[in-house]
Parts: sequence; C-alpha cells; structure tokens
Amino acid sequence: MNLRNRQLNGLKFRRQQSLENYIVDFISFDVKLIIEVDGGQHNETVTTEKDEQRTKWLEGKGYQVIRFWNNDVLENVEGVLTKIKEILEMRSHPHPFASLRAGSYLSHQGRGGVVEEAR
Repeated sequence: MNLRNRQLNGLKFRRQQSLENYIVDFISFDVKLIIEVDGGQHNETVTTEKDEQRTKWLEGKGYQVIRFWNNDVLENVEGVLTKIKEILEMRSHPHPFASLRAGSYLSHQGRGGVVEEAR
C-alpha cells in the first residue's frame, strides 16, 4: 500500500509497529493514525471482539484506528488511499457536527463504495 517514503500527504508510516502488547499494521506517529488491514478471520465473532478491545485500548492512547479488508487493499487500493486522505482531511479540519468513528471499512467485496461501520 502506498504508505512508504512519505507518499501519502508527506506522512511517515511505520509497518508492523509494536505498541505495548499489540502490533499494528501501519502507524503514523505524527498524526496518531493506525491503519489495520484485516483478512477474513476478522469477520469471526471471537476475533471481532478482540479487535474491538484492541481498538478501544489504542483509542484510549489517543490513536485513531481505521480498518480495511485485504480484498480492498488488493483490488481497490485507490479507494483505500482516497478514504485515508479523507480521514486525514477531516482530522485536520473537523466539521463541528461531524462524528467520525474509527473502524471505517470499504465494502466487504472490495468492489465499490465506502461503507461506514455503524456503532
């Protein structure tokens, strides 16, 4: 994913970074953003519950966590990058009535529109 060498908004992302008991897929310490890329096992109840606990812990440390399916990264990388850029833009210029929840996903099929995870 085009996160190397400051290709995305000039931000430095580290891959497979350890944060205490967790290893995150991608992290930018500059903007406290974590990007997770999930495979099918993350659709199982036990894993989903662990992911939610992990996300809450990371959010408690001040990070925003966004998640994408493997299929989206492989088949719709431009859509994934566009979504990340939108989130970065919203973080730098938040709308007073906007509420952005961590855990955004593109479509489960990796073919199209962005689906926000409802909480």
